[in-house]
Amino acid sequence: MKEQIVCKQHDIQPGEMQEFTFGKVGVVLCRTPDGEFYAFMNSCIHQGAPLGKGKLCGATQSTTDGPGEYEYCQVGEIIRCPWHGREFDVKNEGKMLADSSKKLKSFNVRVEDDDVIVYK
Repeated sequence: MKEQIVCKQHDIQPGEMQEFTFGKVGVVLCRTPDGEFYAFMNSCIHQGAPLGKGKLCGATQSTTDGPGEYEYCQVGEIIRCPWHGREFDVKNEGKMLADSSKKLKSFNVRVEDDDVIVYK
């Protein structure tokens, strides 16, 4: 199993993401507001944009209040591509919001002491 310490836990605050290199592969490491870490290849599946240059944000969903009523949800759980706005659900295997049959390549992450470790 290939693994690598990419940072310390305190290097990335909840709701933030950072770019790292895992071996020779670019990786974007995300930390959701609940403190969990997720790692994905730092390349949008659409046209290869560096996702780490995008935003870790939320999404909108319709409410039961009636047509045209929406709420902002999943705050800090959605990666938005910097080039064309494609959105990926961090907590749902990096699946694209517009087409859940497509998803980002992901990596496993664990925390030991204060080290954040990415592995295959």
